[in-house]
Amino acid sequence: MSKRIGILGGMSPESTTEYYEYITRTYTERFGDYGYPEIIIYSVSFQPYVDWPEQDRWDLVAQGLSEAAQRLETAGADFIVIATNTMHLVFDQVQASVNVPMLSLLDAVGEAILARGMKTVGLLGTKFTMEKTFYQDALARKGITVLVPDEEGREYVNSVIYDELVAGQIRDESRAGFVAIIEKLAERGAEGVILGCTEIPLLVNEADAGIPLFDTTAIHAEAALNYALA
Repeated sequence: MSKRIGILGGMSPESTTEYYEYITRTYTERFGDYGYPEIIIYSVSFQPYVDWPEQDRWDLVAQGLSEAAQRLETAGADFIVIATNTMHLVFDQVQASVNVPMLSLLDAVGEAILARGMKTVGLLGTKFTMEKTFYQDALARKGITVLVPDEEGREYVNSVIYDELVAGQIRDESRAGFVAIIEKLAERGAEGVILGCTEIPLLVNEADAGIPLFDTTAIHAEAALNYALA
């Protein structure tokens, strides 16, 4: 019997559906049947998780996600994934609130980077993901250096995420803007770039960028599927 996956989602709806589709479709592609693991999704109301970080109330973020994780545990999840990058800032607090294991997106991404033999990568994400140090700290423990765009670039990436991607809007001009930022990171020494927001792969891919990209949604969902089947 495979383990039952708990997806803590809603931040945003687009990324949550990407996790679900990746796990179920990848299983069927790999095994040729429909015996994919059972999945429980708890979708939070997104607005507080937009407002609380803006207010620097990460204590409320941790409390809210902990309560959601506990509901997943009560519903029968054998382990939990938080289906978003930014909220991994409070991963340790949420893990401490439940008795089932949680799979860290940061650990999965770090292992994927090392598997490609890279030591320096760029990072795109929300301004909190790029400006807080939780990503840099986690990957530094694996010997990986993380570069982020300049202030103008960070503001641009953040605005596209919140004003367009979380609403399901994909614009060619925004794709071009992201590619330009990725090129600047490569010029500074980035061997690859982490798409550190689960919506960014909806906008840009390696064919656009001309440099290896790390799709954190696919990496984390793959880790969840493998863990469920182990």
